[in-house]
Amino acid sequence: MNSFPQNSAIVLVHGAWADGSCWKDVVLPLERKGFEVICAPIPLTSLTDDMAALTRALERTSGPVVLAGHAYGGAVIGATREERVKSFVYIAALAPDQGETVAEVFYRDEAHPEAPKLAPDMHGFIWMPEDGFSRAVAHKASTEQTKVLAAVQRSISVQRIQEKAPASGWKTKPSWFLVAEEDRMINPKTQQFMARRMGAKIHSSRVDHSPMYTATDLVVNAILEAARESLPR
Repeated sequence: MNSFPQNSAIVLVHGAWADGSCWKDVVLPLERKGFEVICAPIPLTSLTDDMAALTRALERTSGPVVLAGHAYGGAVIGATREERVKSFVYIAALAPDQGETVAEVFYRDEAHPEAPKLAPDMHGFIWMPEDGFSRAVAHKASTEQTKVLAAVQRSISVQRIQEKAPASGWKTKPSWFLVAEEDRMINPKTQQFMARRMGAKIHSSRVDHSPMYTATDLVVNAILEAARESLPR
Protein backbone atom coordinates (compact mmCIF):
# COMPACT_ATOMS: atom_id res chain seq x y z
CA MET A 1 0.00 0.00 0.00
CA ASN A 2 1.25 3.49 -0.82
CA SER A 3 2.25 5.32 2.37
CA PHE A 4 2.74 8.77 0.85
CA PRO A 5 0.17 11.58 0.94
CA GLN A 6 -2.30 11.24 -1.93
CA ASN A 7 -1.20 14.53 -3.47
CA SER A 8 2.54 13.80 -3.41
CA ALA A 9 4.23 14.64 -6.69
CA ILE A 10 7.44 13.95 -8.55
CA VAL A 11 8.45 16.71 -10.97
CA LEU A 12 11.11 15.78 -13.52
CA VAL A 13 13.22 18.35 -15.36
CA HIS A 14 15.03 17.44 -18.57
CA GLY A 15 18.46 18.62 -19.62
CA ALA A 16 19.92 20.25 -22.71
CA TRP A 17 18.94 19.15 -26.24
CA ALA A 18 16.03 17.19 -24.76
CA ASP A 19 12.39 17.43 -23.75
CA GLY A 20 10.17 15.77 -21.17
CA SER A 21 9.98 12.54 -23.15
CA CYS A 22 13.50 11.68 -21.96
CA TRP A 23 11.77 10.51 -18.75
CA LYS A 24 9.33 8.21 -20.56
CA ASP A 25 10.65 5.02 -18.94
CA VAL A 26 10.65 6.61 -15.48
CA VAL A 27 7.12 8.02 -15.40
CA LEU A 28 5.01 4.86 -15.11
CA PRO A 29 7.11 3.13 -12.40
CA LEU A 30 6.71 6.27 -10.26
CA GLU A 31 3.00 6.58 -11.00
CA ARG A 32 2.51 2.96 -9.94
CA LYS A 33 3.79 3.99 -6.51
CA GLY A 34 0.95 6.48 -6.26
CA PHE A 35 2.72 9.68 -7.26
CA GLU A 36 1.50 12.39 -9.57
CA VAL A 37 4.32 12.71 -12.11
CA ILE A 38 4.95 15.80 -14.22
CA CYS A 39 7.72 16.27 -16.77
CA ALA A 40 8.28 20.01 -16.69
CA PRO A 41 8.85 21.48 -20.17
CA ILE A 42 11.58 24.13 -20.07
CA PRO A 43 12.46 26.34 -23.07
CA LEU A 44 16.29 26.13 -22.74
CA THR A 45 16.54 29.84 -23.57
CA SER A 46 17.93 31.18 -20.28
CA LEU A 47 18.19 30.03 -16.69
CA THR A 48 15.61 32.66 -15.74
CA ASP A 49 13.17 31.44 -18.41
CA ASP A 50 13.69 27.83 -17.39
CA MET A 51 13.15 28.63 -13.70
CA ALA A 52 9.89 30.37 -14.60
CA ALA A 53 8.76 27.34 -16.62
CA LEU A 54 9.49 25.06 -13.68
CA THR A 55 7.52 27.35 -11.38
CA ARG A 56 4.52 27.04 -13.71
CA ALA A 57 4.84 23.26 -13.65
CA LEU A 58 4.99 23.24 -9.85
CA GLU A 59 1.79 25.28 -9.77
CA ARG A 60 0.05 22.25 -11.27
CA THR A 61 0.78 20.29 -8.09
CA SER A 62 -0.85 20.76 -4.69
CA GLY A 63 1.16 18.65 -2.24
CA PRO A 64 4.75 17.86 -1.28
CA VAL A 65 7.16 17.49 -4.19
CA VAL A 66 10.39 15.71 -4.99
CA LEU A 67 12.26 17.50 -7.78
CA ALA A 68 14.57 15.53 -10.07
CA GLY A 69 16.79 17.00 -12.75
CA HIS A 70 19.06 15.52 -15.41
CA ALA A 71 22.24 17.28 -16.55
CA TYR A 72 21.46 21.00 -17.03
CA GLY A 73 18.11 20.35 -15.35
CA GLY A 74 20.01 20.20 -12.08
CA ALA A 75 20.77 23.91 -12.31
CA VAL A 76 17.07 24.61 -12.78
CA ILE A 77 15.75 22.52 -9.89
CA GLY A 78 18.33 23.91 -7.47
CA ALA A 79 17.09 27.44 -8.11
CA THR A 80 13.48 26.83 -7.08
CA ARG A 81 12.02 28.69 -4.12
CA GLU A 82 8.86 26.61 -3.80
CA GLU A 83 8.36 25.64 -0.15
CA ARG A 84 6.49 22.44 -1.05
CA VAL A 85 9.65 21.02 -2.61
CA LYS A 86 11.04 18.66 0.02
CA SER A 87 14.11 17.23 -1.71
CA PHE A 88 16.22 17.25 -4.86
CA VAL A 89 17.51 14.37 -6.98
CA TYR A 90 20.40 15.02 -9.36
CA ILE A 91 20.86 12.56 -12.22
CA ALA A 92 24.34 13.07 -13.72
CA ALA A 93 23.49 16.72 -13.23
CA LEU A 94 24.98 20.17 -12.84
CA ALA A 95 24.57 22.02 -9.55
CA PRO A 96 26.04 25.52 -9.69
CA ASP A 97 26.25 27.40 -6.41
CA GLN A 98 25.01 30.96 -6.03
CA GLY A 99 26.94 33.25 -8.36
CA GLU A 100 28.34 30.42 -10.51
CA THR A 101 27.34 29.81 -14.12
CA VAL A 102 26.47 26.51 -15.74
CA ALA A 103 29.51 26.91 -17.99
CA GLU A 104 31.83 27.28 -15.00
CA VAL A 105 30.80 23.98 -13.45
CA PHE A 106 30.43 22.18 -16.78
CA TYR A 107 34.02 23.01 -17.79
CA ARG A 108 35.48 22.62 -14.29
CA ASP A 109 37.36 19.42 -15.14
CA GLU A 110 38.92 18.00 -18.29
CA ALA A 111 36.56 16.99 -21.09
CA HIS A 112 36.29 13.36 -22.17
CA PRO A 113 38.04 12.56 -25.50
CA GLU A 114 34.66 11.59 -26.98
CA ALA A 115 32.93 14.77 -25.81
CA PRO A 116 31.50 16.74 -28.75
CA LYS A 117 32.90 20.07 -29.89
CA LEU A 118 30.14 22.60 -29.31
CA ALA A 119 29.75 26.04 -30.87
CA PRO A 120 26.80 28.41 -31.32
CA ASP A 121 25.18 28.99 -34.68
CA MET A 122 24.62 32.45 -36.18
CA HIS A 123 21.56 32.91 -33.96
CA GLY A 124 23.36 32.19 -30.69
CA PHE A 125 22.01 28.67 -30.24
CA ILE A 126 23.97 25.45 -29.82
CA TRP A 127 23.01 22.18 -31.48
CA MET A 128 24.43 18.78 -30.60
CA PRO A 129 26.30 17.18 -33.53
CA GLU A 130 24.40 14.07 -34.60
CA ASP A 131 27.18 11.69 -33.58
CA GLY A 132 27.40 13.43 -30.21
CA PHE A 133 24.43 11.40 -29.00
CA SER A 134 25.96 8.02 -29.81
CA ARG A 135 29.48 9.01 -28.75
CA ALA A 136 28.76 10.95 -25.55
CA VAL A 137 25.19 11.87 -24.60
CA ALA A 138 23.91 8.29 -24.46
CA HIS A 139 26.74 6.09 -25.66
CA LYS A 140 25.28 2.98 -24.02
CA ALA A 141 21.88 3.41 -25.67
CA SER A 142 20.87 1.58 -28.84
CA THR A 143 21.64 2.98 -32.27
CA GLU A 144 17.92 3.44 -32.87
CA GLN A 145 17.56 5.40 -29.64
CA THR A 146 20.44 7.77 -30.36
CA LYS A 147 19.17 8.40 -33.88
CA VAL A 148 15.82 9.46 -32.43
CA LEU A 149 17.53 11.69 -29.87
CA ALA A 150 19.45 13.42 -32.63
CA ALA A 151 16.33 13.88 -34.74
CA VAL A 152 14.17 15.41 -31.99
CA GLN A 153 16.85 17.48 -30.23
CA ARG A 154 16.16 21.06 -29.17
CA SER A 155 18.82 23.74 -29.33
CA ILE A 156 20.12 25.56 -26.26
CA SER A 157 21.01 29.23 -25.97
CA VAL A 158 24.46 30.50 -25.07
CA GLN A 159 22.79 32.86 -22.59
CA ARG A 160 21.51 29.88 -20.64
CA ILE A 161 25.00 28.72 -19.66
CA GLN A 162 26.38 32.21 -18.94
CA GLU A 163 23.74 33.35 -16.44
CA LYS A 164 24.74 33.33 -12.78
CA ALA A 165 22.77 30.98 -10.57
CA PRO A 166 20.65 32.33 -7.70
CA ALA A 167 20.64 30.97 -4.15
CA SER A 168 20.81 27.17 -4.10
CA GLY A 169 17.92 25.19 -2.66
CA TRP A 170 20.18 22.24 -1.90
CA LYS A 171 21.79 24.26 0.89
CA THR A 172 18.63 24.01 2.97
CA LYS A 173 16.94 20.82 1.73
CA PRO A 174 18.16 17.22 1.38
CA SER A 175 19.52 16.02 -1.93
CA TRP A 176 20.45 12.81 -3.69
CA PHE A 177 22.96 12.47 -6.52
CA LEU A 178 23.36 9.66 -9.04
CA VAL A 179 26.95 9.96 -10.28
CA ALA A 180 27.47 8.53 -13.75
CA GLU A 181 30.95 7.02 -13.60
CA GLU A 182 31.15 6.57 -17.39
CA ASP A 183 29.73 9.98 -18.28
CA ARG A 184 31.33 11.53 -21.36
CA MET A 185 29.51 14.86 -21.11
CA ILE A 186 29.93 15.92 -17.46
CA ASN A 187 33.18 14.72 -15.96
CA PRO A 188 32.46 12.25 -13.11
CA LYS A 189 35.00 14.16 -11.00
CA THR A 190 32.86 17.26 -11.42
CA GLN A 191 29.78 15.30 -10.41
CA GLN A 192 31.52 14.00 -7.29
CA PHE A 193 32.67 17.52 -6.41
CA MET A 194 29.17 18.95 -6.71
CA ALA A 195 27.56 16.04 -4.85
CA ARG A 196 29.98 16.34 -1.94
CA ARG A 197 29.69 20.11 -1.85
CA MET A 198 25.93 19.92 -1.45
CA GLY A 199 26.15 17.13 1.12
CA ALA A 200 24.06 14.85 -1.08
CA LYS A 201 23.46 11.17 -0.52
CA ILE A 202 25.56 9.77 -3.34
CA HIS A 203 24.90 6.73 -5.50
CA SER A 204 27.69 6.06 -7.98
CA SER A 205 27.34 3.61 -10.84
CA ARG A 206 29.04 2.63 -14.11
CA VAL A 207 26.41 4.27 -16.28
CA ASP A 208 26.55 6.80 -19.10
CA HIS A 209 25.33 10.39 -19.14
CA SER A 210 21.70 9.38 -19.77
CA PRO A 211 20.72 6.60 -17.36
CA MET A 212 17.03 7.43 -17.88
CA TYR A 213 17.45 5.42 -21.10
CA THR A 214 20.16 2.94 -20.14
CA ALA A 215 19.72 2.27 -16.40
CA THR A 216 16.13 3.21 -15.64
CA ASP A 217 15.90 1.23 -12.39
CA LEU A 218 18.77 3.20 -10.86
CA VAL A 219 17.03 6.48 -11.64
CA VAL A 220 13.67 5.31 -10.32
CA ASN A 221 15.23 3.91 -7.15
CA ALA A 222 17.12 7.13 -6.40
CA ILE A 223 13.92 9.16 -6.74
CA LEU A 224 11.93 6.73 -4.60
CA GLU A 225 14.61 6.79 -1.91
CA ALA A 226 14.42 10.58 -1.80
CA ALA A 227 10.64 10.38 -1.55
CA ARG A 228 10.71 7.85 1.29
CA GLU A 229 13.19 9.88 3.31
CA SER A 230 11.92 13.41 2.69
CA LEU A 231 8.15 13.37 2.17
CA PRO A 232 5.74 13.47 5.12
CA ARG A 233 4.32 10.08 6.07
